[in-house]
This record gives sequence, C-alpha cells and structure tokens, in this order.
Amino acid sequence: MRLGYFTMPLHPLHRNETETLHEDRETIIFADEVGFYDAFIGEHLTDKAENVTNSMIFLSSLIFQTKNIKLGTGTSNLSHMHPTLIASHAAMFDHLAKGRFIFGVSPGALTSDAEALGMISEDRNKLFAEAIDVILAIWTGEAPYNIEFPNNRFKVTTQESAVLEIGRGILMKPYQKPYPEIVGTVVAPFSKGVIAMGQRDFHPMSANFLMNHWLPSHWKNYAEGKASVGVVANPTEWRVARTVFVADDAKVAKAYGKRDEQSPYRYYYKQMYTKMKISNRHVIFKKDKDEDDSLITLDRIVDDLVIAGTVNEVVDQILALREQVGDIGEIVYAGMDLVDLKLGRRSMELMAHEVMPRVNEALGLGYKTNADRALVA
Repeated sequence: MRLGYFTMPLHPLHRNETETLHEDRETIIFADEVGFYDAFIGEHLTDKAENVTNSMIFLSSLIFQTKNIKLGTGTSNLSHMHPTLIASHAAMFDHLAKGRFIFGVSPGALTSDAEALGMISEDRNKLFAEAIDVILAIWTGEAPYNIEFPNNRFKVTTQESAVLEIGRGILMKPYQKPYPEIVGTVVAPFSKGVIAMGQRDFHPMSANFLMNHWLPSHWKNYAEGKASVGVVANPTEWRVARTVFVADDAKVAKAYGKRDEQSPYRYYYKQMYTKMKISNRHVIFKKDKDEDDSLITLDRIVDDLVIAGTVNEVVDQILALREQVGDIGEIVYAGMDLVDLKLGRRSMELMAHEVMPRVNEALGLGYKTNADRALVA
C-alpha cells in the first residue's frame, strides 16, 4: 500500500498568501524527503482559504526541488480553460518532470469560480467530458488533428496553417506514453462518474472528507465500470485520502488532532461542513442519507473522520479501515494548515517511516519505509 499526500490547501483567512504558498511548497519538499509516493495539490480561483489558483503552476516550482515524488494536479479544472491549452501545458510539465507527473482532473466544482469566469449557467460536467475527449485526442493524434466530435463544442485543427516540415502546427505530446496516469477525485457516495472512470482507465481518489461507510460504493462502481469493458479492477489503482495525525504522545494526538480549539483539523472540518452545507452536499457527513442534519456536529465529524493517535493507534485504525472497505492501493495523507510546524512535520515523518511500513507488514506486503510499488498487480 503506497503513501501519498494531498492538500487543497485550506488556510485560515487571516494568514498571508505568500507565507502559506511557500509553506505548502516546503511541505511537499519534505514529503519527498521522507518518502511519500506522490503529492496532489488542489486549485480554486475564488477561495481565499484555498489559495492555489493553478495547481500546475504551483507544482512546476517543485520539479527541480524534489527528486522522487510524483507531482499531481489535484485537480486541473477542465471547465476553466480550452482543452488545447490544458493538453499543451500538461504535456510540457510532463517533459520538465521527466514523467513524475500525474494528471488529476475534475470539472471544477466551485460556483464562485464559474461566476467569475462568466460561465455560472454552463453545465460544467458536460464541459469536462468534452474537454477530456479532446485532450486525449490531441495526445494520441497527429497534426493537423481535425478533431471534431459530435455534440462537442471544442474543435481542434491546424489544417489551414500547418507547415509540418518545419514543425508548425504540431501540438506537444506528453513524456509518458501514451499519456500520464489520469486521476479523478470522487466525493459523492455512489458516484456514477466512477463507473465512467473505470471504463476509461482513469483512477479514482476517494476524498478524505467522505465517511468510511460510503467508500465501498466508490470501489463497487469503479469495478462495475472496469467489468463493462471486460477488465478486472485492480485495487492498486484506488487511492483513498484520509485525514491523519500521528504523534509520539497520545494526549498530544487527541488535542492537536481533535479537541484543541486551535487544532487545524477542527478548522478544516468546520470549513468543509460549512461549504458542503451551502452546496447541499453534506450527506457525506451523515451515517445514512436520511439522517437529520441536527445530528451532525463538529465533534462528531472530527471523531469520525480524523485518524489520530500514536503510531500503533494509527496503524490499528488504518488496518480497521482496510478491513471495512477492502484492498486499497494508496492511503493519501491530507495536508492541513501547519499551526504547529514541528508537530505537522513529525506526523508526516511517523506516517512514512513507522505507520505505513507496519501496515504493509501486517498485510503481508513486507516492511517498507515507503510503499513504492508501481500501479500493477
């Protein structure tokens, strides 16, 4: 089981953007140093708390300051930009990173982003589907392309202006062939989008703010999608993000991870519950879809969704999670605002060097400081 890293990120509003951007960079550099397999960074245009506006630009600043960690957009919001631009930028990134690139994609879910772009009435899911078809066609096609799918607004050609013998009219292809691993973040229980991901060999990452009992619905739908095209789903392709805090002391773990009013974990889930409630997506915090909203409290959310404790306690909780949901290819550690830099870094170090090796050993996968198996059976 691999160990990855994901951050949205989500910082308190009073913090300076310059400071938090550099803090998030240093955290991914540290993740590389202690042996995380990959790192994903989210993006939004209009959220002061989540202040990475373009994940590809942010990650490009890390290519030459990291050595082994794969860098993943988490996600590129495909409704925000013409697919020719995204395909070309991602291909160049892949070359700069020499294949240490994962293409994380989504439609772009933030309504205020859509409003700022003048597309609030657009069907962003349809835009996403159209864009990904065109991106893949660019990467697997040849100039002058002449890409024109039925009911797809994006038409791509260089027919009139191409001079192929001097290289004009040719779009860049990725370093990885035929293209990088494509990952989609999944939030909604029983998401039908995961079926399509299985059909197209895109790999799912289940969100860290989704309660454990909803997770099997993601794997079931992914496996269904795979089966519909005659392929058996491989658990190594499934990433499950979780909110984890590991400490040397159990009291510190409980305070910083759950109960202290200054806990970054409490802040994170207070923000997430508020955002999900506004968009009527707070079912992810419920025991069942018909549960009364009044039963959802911050304490309960934190207790249900934050894995916190000493090394042995966190190992036990991850093994219990695996027992509940089945095989998982990668546990993705959710990054928080670093209220206490020392505790935050120590948690990541313990997760990489102590927790995951013991988890893998308990599962009969060998004692490894980083579960760096490739995405193969």
